[in-house]
This record gives sequence, C-alpha cells and structure tokens, in this order.
Amino acid sequence: MEIKFSTKEELYNRVKPALKAKKRELVRYGYRYLAEKDIWNYLIKTKWSNASYLSLSDVVNDIMQAEGRDVFLFLKEQRQKDMKKQDHLEII
Repeated sequence: MEIKFSTKEELYNRVKPALKAKKRELVRYGYRYLAEKDIWNYLIKTKWSNASYLSLSDVVNDIMQAEGRDVFLFLKEQRQKDMKKQDHLEII
C-alpha cells in the first residue's frame, strides 16, 4: 500500500513520533536544546533537498540516522546566516 502526502505538514505529522524518539535520543547525548523541528529542518534542507519519491520508511530511517552533531552544525550555520542578514539590514 502506497501512502501519499500532499503537504510537508502532513508528512511531518505522520513522522512526528520518529522525530520525538530522535529528540529523546539526542537529549541523552547532551543535545538538550534541539527540537523536533530542528531535526526536520536539517533533513529538509540537506538530505532531502534534491530527493524525489522518498518512501515513508526512507524518511523515518533518515530521521533515526541523523547525527546530533550534524544537526547542531546546521543550526549554527543557519543562525550565523540570520545574524548576517540582520546586521546587513541594520546597516542599510
């Protein structure tokens, strides 16, 4: 049986239990500040950005295989980009 999702939000809601489980795992490894959305956004913008026809099992597997360090570095880069944009706006 093939399951299709018409929006990213539907898919997010479907895999939220996997995201919660991954978050609990990362908390045990000291990444207490990472949220489910952080893991999701990391995968959306890195792993899945050019992917097509991912199965639900592929998505869940990618969630469970995500490394805390990689998610952390992604968030750090995103925040630095946001700060640069904000600094640029203040100069103008």
